[in-house]
Amino acid sequence: MTDSSQVPYTTTNTGIPVESDEHSLTVGPDGPILLHDHYLIEKMAQFNRERVPERVVHAKGSGAYGTFRVTNDVSQFTKADLFQPGKQTEMLARFSTVAGEQGSPDTWRDPRGFALKFYTEHGNYDMVGNNTPVFFVRDTIKFQDFIRSQKRHPVTGLRNNDMQWDFWTLSPESAHQVAWLMGDRGIPKTYRHMNGYSSHTYMWINGGGEKFWVKYHLKTDQGIEFWTQDEADELAGKDADLHRRDLFESIESGNAPSWTMYVQVMPFEDAADYRFNAFDLTKVWPHGDYPLIEVGRMTLDRNPEDFFVHIEQAAFEPSNMVPGIGPSPDKMLLGRLFSYPDTHRYRIGPNYAQLPPNRPHSRVDSYAKDGPMRYEPSRAARPYAPNSYGGPAARGQFGDPAGWQVAGEMVREATKRHREDDDWGQPGTLVRTVLDDAARDRLVSNVSGHLKQGVSGPVLERAFQYWRNIDKTIGDRIAAQVKGG
Repeated sequence: MTDSSQVPYTTTNTGIPVESDEHSLTVGPDGPILLHDHYLIEKMAQFNRERVPERVVHAKGSGAYGTFRVTNDVSQFTKADLFQPGKQTEMLARFSTVAGEQGSPDTWRDPRGFALKFYTEHGNYDMVGNNTPVFFVRDTIKFQDFIRSQKRHPVTGLRNNDMQWDFWTLSPESAHQVAWLMGDRGIPKTYRHMNGYSSHTYMWINGGGEKFWVKYHLKTDQGIEFWTQDEADELAGKDADLHRRDLFESIESGNAPSWTMYVQVMPFEDAADYRFNAFDLTKVWPHGDYPLIEVGRMTLDRNPEDFFVHIEQAAFEPSNMVPGIGPSPDKMLLGRLFSYPDTHRYRIGPNYAQLPPNRPHSRVDSYAKDGPMRYEPSRAARPYAPNSYGGPAARGQFGDPAGWQVAGEMVREATKRHREDDDWGQPGTLVRTVLDDAARDRLVSNVSGHLKQGVSGPVLERAFQYWRNIDKTIGDRIAAQVKGG
């Protein structure tokens, strides 16, 4: 029997001892509840407000803490402290589905988010990526439309395949990502059995001011594994939280998953005349052109003590770039530099950076002040800069050289195509040379099964042509399977 004297007593949120956990304050045992039962009011009011708005995208996710350890010397390419030889950096990772809501099954066919936060000596470095090296659109002005096409129909409230294929077939740049999505990578077996990619191109700057373009690849050390569509459909009904459960239980049992980070490095000058637009998010850089260079290993070995505090309130934003790392002309990336911190301010408040998962491990000296839920005051002696009462003061030594040169009229135009740029070439190469016969068979089955579910006639015909543009044989096979019933 538990010694009641050793059990801590319940308190209100302000530490006041509570008289009862079970009984409201009433007029007699059978009378009405009294409004001045402040503990009851606190419990009800807190409960009514204990959910923050779910993320518009990547709503359902899981995550864990861990460490990133550098295993190779890449200091010739970047001065970023987390990538220096032998460096170990604490980090947080969050994996997610893209289109589903909080309660959606983990095994729906969907890209998977792969977001990382590194707590470096110079502040937080965030990398926001997916389990695919490309994306559906290349200009951020189309992002909102793409996401809405993947969400629920405004009339029925149901996910709608016709909306998805309508958008995809009217947006040829989506073909490369759709080929990935409809293949085996569209339903990973667990979060531990998938790769992660920055997808975007970033800039690295070394100690001498020399600049490079890079893409990040995180290869799972557990190996790539996946579910077939039939297996995933069955699992969605048996265990909708399969991936969340697997990640937590693997770490809890001491089976810490790990990923090896590589980068592709492109000399700064190469981008201007590279055969593909180096900043097009729908394209990859073939490894024969720019091979993978090992950087280090990410290991996740600590589950959060509270899921809501550490995962639901985690805020990842690609605008968090430390000295030695910068953006590229990628239009999707540049739009995300605004969009991500803005959605955090709406969803969890303007002081979200003070929450435990987002708080830098380095010292913060900021002129930011006040606002809802702020609990750490600014260290600045006065809330403005410059002032005569003691810093902080910006230091040019941490600045990096200007990113790139641009000139021209203000226009609304597509990015310039390079000599081998088109929307069908790389997805065709993926289907013909990366996939084997069995994977191609599963691709045809996955696509035809998806198209049979409520896709209208005109959109269906466009979808057949879409796949024939990728690969005529695959497109003909898909059309035959759909028309054959």
